Amino acid sequence: MKRLTEYTSYADAQKYFSSEKLWELFDGDRDQLNIAHECVDRHADRDETALIVARAEGPDEIISYRELSARSSQVAHFLEAEQVKPGDRVAVMLEPSLAFYACVYGIMKMGAIAVPLFTLFGPDGLQLRIKDCAPSMLITNEEKIGIVDQDTLKRTRLADASFMSLLTHYPTSFTPRTRADDYAIFQYTSGTTRELPEAVKHKHRSIVTLMVAALYGTGLRPGDRFMCPSSPAWGHGLWHGTLAPMALGLTVGAFAGKFNAPRLLQCLQDHRFTNISAAATHYRMMKNAGVAHQYSYSLEKMSFTGEPIDSATEDFIDQTFGIRVCSMYGTTEIGVILVSYPGATDFAVKHGSLGKAIPGAQVQVQDAAGQPCPAGVTGELKVWRKGQWIPTKDLGRTDEDGYFFHGGRADDVIISAGWTMSAVEIEDAMLKHPDVAEAAAIGIPDPLRGQSVKAFVVSKRQSDSVFINEIQDLVRNRLSQHEYPRQIEFVTELPKTPAGKVHRKKLRERELSARSI
Repeated sequence: MKRLTEYTSYADAQKYFSSEKLWELFDGDRDQLNIAHECVDRHADRDETALIVARAEGPDEIISYRELSARSSQVAHFLEAEQVKPGDRVAVMLEPSLAFYACVYGIMKMGAIAVPLFTLFGPDGLQLRIKDCAPSMLITNEEKIGIVDQDTLKRTRLADASFMSLLTHYPTSFTPRTRADDYAIFQYTSGTTRELPEAVKHKHRSIVTLMVAALYGTGLRPGDRFMCPSSPAWGHGLWHGTLAPMALGLTVGAFAGKFNAPRLLQCLQDHRFTNISAAATHYRMMKNAGVAHQYSYSLEKMSFTGEPIDSATEDFIDQTFGIRVCSMYGTTEIGVILVSYPGATDFAVKHGSLGKAIPGAQVQVQDAAGQPCPAGVTGELKVWRKGQWIPTKDLGRTDEDGYFFHGGRADDVIISAGWTMSAVEIEDAMLKHPDVAEAAAIGIPDPLRGQSVKAFVVSKRQSDSVFINEIQDLVRNRLSQHEYPRQIEFVTELPKTPAGKVHRKKLRERELSARSI
């Protein structure tokens, strides 16, 4: 019988997919399973390249499966020597590097729980998460040690040259003893320091479920050379960008340091990546860099996630790479539920669409009463799980062909004078102006209309009344006469979540704060 990785068409995905066939892709079973073994150790004998870390500054770092297997085993032995017990949390706050991957896999290999932390956290963001997960140890670098408080400092290890040298005194093999239902990773979603999201707790068996998104959301297949520039401290960069492709033994690309679009484009060329999954913001920055035409590419599959991609950026991707970029939609809490099946020649990718449900899933757009919305009518996206409809807190609609389209977060809807408007659609229209690099739209209080639209625009062009009128007229003409930003503020940058999404909530909070002064 064929494995799921041998099928590439949409029709075959619907015909042959089953949860049982997912388990055939792994050595472990429903009783005993370890993510580090599945992603690293079982591929170590081939001595293939596991990771190519493109650095914003400095040379690329090339890491083989054999080296990573040995180093992560040494980390596992080191943790045991440090009295870390199975089930303990160990936090890792490092940029993508041999040290980062060796630590994360080594933690899981010995049965502790890895807690990856974003390297751009300040002291408040770090301490809130440290207090929440109470790690036995924090592993970080010299640059970040200054934001660690005194209590945490007592159990902090620096992942410097001496640390890597220390590891060489430990054995290079380690036999995992974890059960499939043991916890492996605590993942924090991107939230503000004042509203710490609860950690999403993943078990080792989560690697099996993850393969649904890998096969049909990013289109991973044996032989792919896969790049994901998202930080592995977040769900997309860790699960979809690291664990899933490594479980298939692929060569994986990562990005370390401040994101630089020309550097990524060069990396795509130099290392002949065939498949890329990135945030919508990454693609937009590639477009805005204006140098994509200077490189050559080997890409065959492209996908994005995090937020809807604007149509101007979609057009750029079509023209530059000759490939339709595929949406992959989900949340950290519910996983991926809507995909566009990259690599499936019998699946038509629609501009602006979230695609269709993953094999075996039921997804609906429902109204306030919980009834299915007809095609073209906006409601809340929900997925059927364990005998009930689970809300995603996102709005959406379907078309006559059953494709799903994003309508923004439920709290991103703007209601003005009885009209319901989507921040996503307004932003998409503004981004069609050649001088608008980035844009965000929010609703602000309006004594006459209830709410009115305010836009924030990033542009190299000088702001004046002519530019403002051009943007407003563009939105009026593309959407409707009432649906345009009545106020436009020009800013040097937009607030973003660590995952790269525009942080509209911060813009709303900023507006409320300014009005209360």
